[in-house]
Amino acid sequence: MTVYFFINLSMQYFLSCDWGTSNFRLRLVSIPNLEIVREEISEQGVAMIFERWQETKQGEEKRFEFYRNILKKHVSTIGKKVNLNLDNCVIIISGMASSSIGMINLPYKHIPFLLDGSDLITKYFNSTDEFKNDILIISGAQSEDDVMRGEETQLIGCIDYESEDCGDDKLFIHPGTHSKHMYVQNGKLTAFKTFMTGEFFKLLSEDSILSNSVEKGENIIAAEFEKGVKEADGGNILNAAFKVRTNDLFHKTDKEKNYQYLSGVIIGTELQEISKTEGSVFL
Repeated sequence: MTVYFFINLSMQYFLSCDWGTSNFRLRLVSIPNLEIVREEISEQGVAMIFERWQETKQGEEKRFEFYRNILKKHVSTIGKKVNLNLDNCVIIISGMASSSIGMINLPYKHIPFLLDGSDLITKYFNSTDEFKNDILIISGAQSEDDVMRGEETQLIGCIDYESEDCGDDKLFIHPGTHSKHMYVQNGKLTAFKTFMTGEFFKLLSEDSILSNSVEKGENIIAAEFEKGVKEADGGNILNAAFKVRTNDLFHKTDKEKNYQYLSGVIIGTELQEISKTEGSVFL
């Protein structure tokens, strides 16, 4: 069921919620120009809220209400900041809210799926006396060996139906902790791959032997980053990463440059996948 049907265009606003594993983002959006009026961001991601809910020892039937009370506080905060009563404002939620640790566990949509979102799996909840907003939760997507929650909704927002030819082959890249490469053909998502780029970088730069050889600076050092990308091209990431240690040990470069080099190695390894792609690439 297309998400557009849940928004009454006579309304002035709707609330868009991206509830990820680590972060919570709530945006008040004006209709019909889709301008973001206000944004509320916190570190109350699904993983944190799930842990808090488990500590309460409440029954499974209370989980949705527990999450909804967190959501209610954020809605109230935005309403106060913009001096608006947001009762009856529809909330559309994507991300990990539909996962096994979220508000409700919804099954993944098996790919392919249409880029207008009309065949994604959704669940609608009517407002109550205690919670004055209708809620639409959008589930994620899966292939035979991969999953995503949230990026499928972002992909729908990337498509400009007035100017884009949806018939062309396209690759959409959504960088992040778990970077997604999404392949689009004939108006459908046909395949996608997940790369643990951000998580690998965090592990190596903060929790490995390399952590003592890197230091995050205020500026990007393009030359060092590019050196890392080139080192990853056709090389071996396990060997290239250890050069961070020897560069520091032999005083060949400082810790800030090492940080940029390591970033280049990790991202460069991911980018090798792009060389196999035909068609347009969108970042």
